[in-house]
Amino acid sequence: MAVKDEQIIPTDSTIDDDNTIRTGTLWTTVAHILTAVIGSGVLSLSWSTAKLGWIGGPIALICFAFVTYVSSSLLADCYRSPDPVTGTRNRTYIDAVRVILGEKQAWVCGIVQYVIFYGTAVAYVVTTATCLGAIQKDDCYHKHGRDADCNEFVGNFYMLLFGLVQVFMSQIPDFQSMVLVSVVAAVTSFIYSSIGFGLGLAQVIENGKIAGNVTGVPAASVTDKLLQTFQALGDIAFSYPYAVILLEIQDTVKSPPAENKVTKRASAIATFLTGFFYLGCGCFGYAAFGNDTPGNLLTGPGFSEPYWLIDFANVCIIIHLLGGYQLYSQPIFAFVEKGLTEKFLADNQFAKRNHELKLPLLPVIRFNMLRLCVRTTYVATTIAISVLFPFFNEITGATGALNLWPVAIYFPVEMYIVQKKVKTWSRKWIALEIFNGVLMILSLVALVASVAGLIEAKMK
Repeated sequence: MAVKDEQIIPTDSTIDDDNTIRTGTLWTTVAHILTAVIGSGVLSLSWSTAKLGWIGGPIALICFAFVTYVSSSLLADCYRSPDPVTGTRNRTYIDAVRVILGEKQAWVCGIVQYVIFYGTAVAYVVTTATCLGAIQKDDCYHKHGRDADCNEFVGNFYMLLFGLVQVFMSQIPDFQSMVLVSVVAAVTSFIYSSIGFGLGLAQVIENGKIAGNVTGVPAASVTDKLLQTFQALGDIAFSYPYAVILLEIQDTVKSPPAENKVTKRASAIATFLTGFFYLGCGCFGYAAFGNDTPGNLLTGPGFSEPYWLIDFANVCIIIHLLGGYQLYSQPIFAFVEKGLTEKFLADNQFAKRNHELKLPLLPVIRFNMLRLCVRTTYVATTIAISVLFPFFNEITGATGALNLWPVAIYFPVEMYIVQKKVKTWSRKWIALEIFNGVLMILSLVALVASVAGLIEAKMK
């Protein structure tokens, strides 16, 4: 929730028709989208490709890129209603669902959306701890040799450390104040994706052959193969869609030009760049290690040298996840704080009085007690869940399956149909509903497979 007296009005700002200052451009929108989409999911793509094989893996990566662009384009037109250019703003995803589809569907959307935000935050905590542990192990192996016992690292300690940093970062008031964080996160995401891409290519050249096969990693039974296949699809689904956060990002864009046009262009650029890196990381990682492809490309037992480059890549991942955690958590912060203020604290200075904290070498941190209490509690719960379920691939698969449908497919399709008044049984209507139905089935089976994998991992 924005605090007005904390805003600094830049010289190029635009005060829009709702008296809100927006400074977002095409490239800040691309940065926000890349921060949202290129995250910890990229590290599991080689594992997913290994489960699907040389035919299914690349096809799935390309198809999900197409699905992501279509859903984001449909959703961008729902930012304003009833006209996508001159209509009333829907500043959040839930607002758009409420205005276009009604209150009941907005409740369902809200529950699913916030579960996805929360699940993504948990996945980022687990990934950060894994990366910090990988840095420690790489340094240990480099000093003592590959036969040394370097498997002991305190994963829970790293999660607590990540949580401590997030308590401070969570005092960022809102999306408008996150541009620098998103730019840094987007840059670091390109760096570690490029390193994974390059290391995979270098390993293939060193091996002198392309590992893997058409059907992917063999399984003990047909049932196991199906579960692995659908879990891999869930992991890919986790790595692509950003519809869950798109309207919140679009609400930062200044106009003219129209916000939906800027967002569609930004989505096209971001999806192309993402797809290129995803194909490179997924395919070259599988080509390098074949059936032994690790679940996490840069933290598994695959790459070991040059250790300094792998350590640098993991540092970039951690920096990116620090920003990504905030990107997915800000909507929850805004929702909870707005609700508490409107219902219980409308005239309470506890919710309004601002304080400043100046630490050495850091900018001034502005906060109020409501924000500090709500956001610290949120961070603490994500750390607690991460300690209980520290399983990277299973968590990303389950979150991805839930994100794919209904948030990334069902609601954008249905809102587009209502807003554009697409006639029932017309060609466009049939195409959209087939698109909706196919992705619904795929999402359900991926969710079941990922939850089964999570239960199995917890019981081991």
